[in-house]
Parts: sequence; structure tokens; C-alpha cells
Amino acid sequence: MKCRTLAITGGLLVLASVLRSQTTPQTPVANQNQEEAAIRKVEADLQQASNRHDAKAWANLCTEDVDVVNVVGWWWRGRPQIEKKVAELNTYLFRVSTLTNEEIHIRFLTSDVAIVHVRWSMVGGRNPDGTPGQPQKGLETQVLHKLAGKWLIAAFHNTDSVPEVPFPTEPPKK
Repeated sequence: MKCRTLAITGGLLVLASVLRSQTTPQTPVANQNQEEAAIRKVEADLQQASNRHDAKAWANLCTEDVDVVNVVGWWWRGRPQIEKKVAELNTYLFRVSTLTNEEIHIRFLTSDVAIVHVRWSMVGGRNPDGTPGQPQKGLETQVLHKLAGKWLIAAFHNTDSVPEVPFPTEPPKK
């Protein structure tokens, strides 16, 4: 499949655009409810691994060649690096944090590739200076790939989220 050879350098949109151009507008997925349930289980397992602060379990939900862009824009590649970085985060900054998946949206690009958006919230994190972190909200974009009958995260991009407000339509009045 072509998606395995693409770099994620401009984000997941490049990957999604290429894959989307290779599919029909409504990609039929046999047993769609079953496949969605399996993907939701991956997301529940990811949340549980985060809340147990279990870097190995977190990394094992990913493909061997996974790409992760974390919430501050650091790009990590491959399951071993993901496990190492998640373990480092959990040593201090996220040691007592609690992550909650708020919403999960799944869109199949093919029968074995799906785009998943997860709105999340987190409490209990710390700032690098040791002060308590504020509760956070964010949005993940993930590409999941079904390999050998198992859904795994192939790409993961995380970002903080703030409530949407209208764009200004004119410059501010002075």
C-alpha cells in the first residue's frame, strides 16, 4: 500500500489526501459496526495505558513504524522511540495525570485504513517547572491500519484545543 512509503512532513493531510483519492466517496466496509467497535477498543486501550502510565502498552497499540507528532510538535518515529518518550513523559510530567476520551469519530478510507479523530481532556499533569498544570483539552488525528486482523495506530498527531470563536471580519477599532 502506498501509505507506508509516505513521509508525514506536512501532517496527516498528505497521507489522507493520497489515500482518499484511491477510494470511492463511500468506501464500503464489511462488518462496519464490528470494525468500528474494534477501533473504539484501541482508543479505550490507549486511554487506559495512558492512565496506568504504561508506555509499553501504549506503544504496543502502534505499528512498528508509527509516526507520532505530540501536542507540542515533536516528531517521534517507530515503536521503540514512542515507548521511550511516553515513559519519559510519565516519569514526572504525567505521572498522576488522567486522560479522558470525550468524542471519537471514525471514517474508513479503505477496509483496512481509517482516520480517527479523538477529542480528549486531561487533568493532573505538571508543568516543567513543577507547578500543577491546568486541565487541558485537545484533538488527536490518527491513521489506523488493520494488519493481520488487528487495528494499530500508524500515525498520530496531537494538538491542544481551545473553543472555536468567529474570525474577525475587520481590523479592531482604535
